[in-house]
Amino acid sequence: MSASQTPYVALLRGINVGGRNAVPMKDLAACLEAAGYRDVRTYIQSGNVLLTASESDGRKLEAALEGTIADRFGFQVPVVVRTLAELKATVKKAPDGFGGPDHRCDVIFLKHSLSVDEAFDALPEPLEGVDQQWKGPQALYFSRLSAKASKSRLSRITASRIYPFITIRNWNTTTKLLGLLSDLAADVG
Repeated sequence: MSASQTPYVALLRGINVGGRNAVPMKDLAACLEAAGYRDVRTYIQSGNVLLTASESDGRKLEAALEGTIADRFGFQVPVVVRTLAELKATVKKAPDGFGGPDHRCDVIFLKHSLSVDEAFDALPEPLEGVDQQWKGPQALYFSRLSAKASKSRLSRITASRIYPFITIRNWNTTTKLLGLLSDLAADVG
């Protein structure tokens, strides 16, 4: 990796869900490689891409990726990017016990233009005894009691003013992506 290439994970929201916004991962990888991104790798069909880029500004990279994807696939896809250091901080600063067996735990990743305080204030009111939520580094943590998950208010986030500026990954995917991004950084470093 040259000094000007930074490893990132790009998190795309709303692709390959319910037959909408179909984006084959092979085509996505080819599109990004053709746009000049390097070391492009995908993980599962929900829009997780590992890559290296010369852009060091997260806001600019998010916008560039969104433009590239819209040009190739014909629809807008919100993209959130994280460096290895940023993703490590998100995992490290998770609340104690987050990801435990009795809860369904998600990380709400925020685009670089959205503040944690603004996002937290826009979350749906948690249902007592079911939902818990916390602030993190450029992310929010949301947990719901597995036995009562169907009563959770997390789905109400789709009606929120912040919805266009977030993407959500479950805790297992988040920690897996950290491992994959660490591997990418080691491979290209």
